[in-house]
Formats: sequence, structure tokens, C-alpha cells
Amino acid sequence: MRGAAPPVSEVGISSLAQSLHALGAQAVAITGGDSAGDGKLALDWIDTPHAQGWLALPRIDTPHTHGTGCTFASSAAAALALGFVAADALVLAKMATAQALRHGYAAGQGAGPVAARAGFGTEPSLLPRLSWGEHLDFGGDGVSPRSDSDIGLYAIVDSAERVQQVLRAGVRLVQLRIKTPDAPDAAWQVALREAIAQSLVACRAAGAVLVVNDHWRLAAELAAGDVHGLALHLGQEDLVALGHAGRAELARTGLPLGISSHSLWELCRARALNPWYVACGPVWPTLTKAMPWRPQGLDNLAWWVHMAGAPVVAIGGILAPDQLELAARSGAHGVCVVRGLGDDLSRTLPAWQAALRAGRAALRLAVPALPHSSLDMAQSA
Repeated sequence: MRGAAPPVSEVGISSLAQSLHALGAQAVAITGGDSAGDGKLALDWIDTPHAQGWLALPRIDTPHTHGTGCTFASSAAAALALGFVAADALVLAKMATAQALRHGYAAGQGAGPVAARAGFGTEPSLLPRLSWGEHLDFGGDGVSPRSDSDIGLYAIVDSAERVQQVLRAGVRLVQLRIKTPDAPDAAWQVALREAIAQSLVACRAAGAVLVVNDHWRLAAELAAGDVHGLALHLGQEDLVALGHAGRAELARTGLPLGISSHSLWELCRARALNPWYVACGPVWPTLTKAMPWRPQGLDNLAWWVHMAGAPVVAIGGILAPDQLELAARSGAHGVCVVRGLGDDLSRTLPAWQAALRAGRAALRLAVPALPHSSLDMAQSA
């Protein structure tokens, strides 16, 4: 459906989309909205099986908008034909339409829509942000992104003891990932608190950064307002579950935030929270956890690095130093290693560090014109 969207201050855009779903539409895009107030954002509401929210780009100041609906629709159809799910196809359609406005219609040279869209897939300024719902919660107000983008070797461990092992070996960025059991009891809660507290003390003493996965409220409580040496990492399902109020509470902690992403719409949604880094994965197949995503491969990783507008961390299936070297050649600001570190870090870590240096010194991998789809349409239906 194309036309003027209701003012964003009104609640009801999702209800309008649901009305269209009730008529049989599997995915809905309501185009043509303007941000409230100064109208600096061009907004399109999307409601698909995977994502719902406002796709936003800076408004292009041009009177030449004739044919943009056709450009948007044909671009979305082409992306669907290439195997992208609807949410990703609509991201690409937004990018292609903005490119047409910038370089085709606005130029007034009679360039057709296809010519006008050429090259849109590698222009970082065309990658939109995606809101987490009806609220225009862009910008991550309150979050304090770290100024350093050289993340380097990024160890992921599951205990305070393991944190101290990797610190002694020389790692300076470590994520503590302790998953919550189905029925956590009081003893588990006490042990979790102790693990985070001990790990934070150890990282600060070593001049390292501890990244706490999932347990952000406890981490913020233990930090007591001091963000030194501490950051957070959350997956997108957890961020969605927080709701608008919970994400605002998270932002008020002031702790730098890393966010997982596996697809174009997840990358756009992560950008809306002004993250310290965006994780791109899985680069290779991984057995660490079950997930529906196809491997991103080095091509998508290189595209993420080029387009994300934030530091990118490679994660997933990195089991050998030669894989880390290739990931580093993509330009990734950090590379995560989980199982590959092994038990004897004094023996394994030098090889990983050497691979990181070699990858950064080597010729950068080429950025593809478009990423490939990371989700099978049949499996995601």
C-alpha cells in the first residue's frame, strides 16, 4: 500500500497493517510517512513475518517523486526473486528508491529507474535504520559508545575462571556468556552475581574490557555507575522482548552495547540503538547454538564492514587461525573465538594473534554489490 502514513505521534499504524494482513497480505509496506516536527526523516512502515517498524532515511529534498512507488515495488519484487525474505527485500527497496531519488529523478537527466538504482547496494549512506516498533526510538539516547573501534581478538567464555585464564594469556576483550537455566534457583543467582563481579574486578585490574551477555541489569547494578571496563551484549530477540520502556532503561545505564545481527533488517534495527559494535554471524556454520541462519560467509562479512556505520565483529564457526585471518581481511574490527581457544592458551593464543596481524596486513577482501540472503524463505515461512 502506498500513500501518506498517519503522523508518527499517532498509535495505529500497526493496526492499519494488520487490517491489510487480514485481507490476505503476508507482508505489508506503507510508504510515504514523514517524521513528526521538522520532517527530516522519510519513513516507511513495514510489517512482515520477521520484522515490524519504521524504515528511516534522511529525507531527500527534491520535488521529483513521480514513479517512486513503482521503483519501490519493482525493487522489492526483484529482491524477493533473488531469495530475500520480505523484511530484507523491503530494506533493499528502500535503498534503491533513495538512490533513484538522489541520482535519477533529482538529476533531471531522464535516467530510468534501473539506471538510477545502479550501485545502491554499496552506498553506506543508503542503509536505513529500522525502529523497534511504532516509537521512533532512533539514536540510542543515553548509550555511551566506546571510542575505540580496534576490538581485535574477542574471547567468549562461560565462567569467571575462564575469564581469568584468557586475561593471563593477554586477551583484552572478553565476553562472559552464562546462559540462564530453565529454572534458575537462588543458588544459581548468587553464583551468577559472583561470576560477574569477579570477572569485572579481574578485567579492570588487567586493563581489559568485560562484556556481559544477557544479564545487563545485574551488570549495571554491579558497575554502580562506573562504566569503566564494562560493556554489554544482547541478542535481538532479547532486545525486542524488552519493549520500548526496557530499551530506554538499558540506554540509561550508559554502558556500551554490542548487538547481534544475522540479516539486513537486523543490521538496520541494530543501527537504531547506536551500538558500540554490531556482530555479524554466523560467518561459518556453528554448533555453538541452533539457529535458522545460513552462514554469512566472507562476502556478507565484507559487506557488513563496509555498510554498517559501526564497528563490526565477526562471529560463528571460527575454529582455526586461518579462518580468523580471512575474517580479518574483511576489515572486521574484531573477531570472536569461542571453542577455538582450547585449554592451553599459552600455546594457542600466539597463533591466533599472528593470524589477526596477518589478516590486517593482507589485501582487503572485495565488497560485493549486494549481500546474499541469510535466511531460507521456505524454512522461515
